[in-house]
Amino acid sequence: MDWGMKNRMSRIIQKDGHTVMLAVDHGYFMGPTTGLEDLGKMVKPLLPYADVLMPTRGGLRNYIPPDIDIPVCLRVSGGTSILNETNLLHEGITVDIEDAIRLNVAAIAFSILVGQPFERDTLLGMTEYIDEANRYGIPVLAVTAVGKGLGKDARYLSLASRMAAELGASIVKTYYCKDFEKVVETCPVPIVIAGGKKVPEKDALQMAYDAIQAGAIGVDMGRNIFQSTNPVAMIQSVNSIVHKKYKPKEAYMLFKSKK
Repeated sequence: MDWGMKNRMSRIIQKDGHTVMLAVDHGYFMGPTTGLEDLGKMVKPLLPYADVLMPTRGGLRNYIPPDIDIPVCLRVSGGTSILNETNLLHEGITVDIEDAIRLNVAAIAFSILVGQPFERDTLLGMTEYIDEANRYGIPVLAVTAVGKGLGKDARYLSLASRMAAELGASIVKTYYCKDFEKVVETCPVPIVIAGGKKVPEKDALQMAYDAIQAGAIGVDMGRNIFQSTNPVAMIQSVNSIVHKKYKPKEAYMLFKSKK
């Protein structure tokens, strides 16, 4: 790993070995997602409590001021919409490496879908981008999406995460599940958990805590933050679990006090 790659990774993963990533890339296949109708207005007050921002290039250019001091993990895969249920997340490359470099990104996010007929397309697309990104010292975060009919269980998520790492991903984003420590133990690169669909704040904080206890280095949450009844309080509470070692009850009390 060269200096540039190490430097970018050090900006993503903080000195305590953890990270809070804020995912706001949903528009690339969901359009104007609830809570992100005005992405800039939502994101601005959340940035002080996030370590990394994960947007699309359009979201970055149109909503985020260029003077922000936060590393960007750029979404570069896509190609299908939420309306296409049959081939949802049958993604290809949507941003070339030169544009990513122009945007001064710290990392790249690329979704793979293991266990579907088109898994080969997403896996080869990711490895192609890894070769391009690594040439310029840019790490790739593999997003292990869950295909139709596949449960969020340790056996499947361990398979997808290990494959992503073996194919060259520097970080893996996957879902929390029962026996999550088995997913972490069998993956040789750092893992962050996805927040997934909106759940009650208390449950989301418990999930974040359990994931950290099981070995995840952090979270990459979106809807469980920006769709919260108080997004700023929620990201502060998530941050308290990831970086300040708060327990779920303490974090939830913090959320309620801020609310």
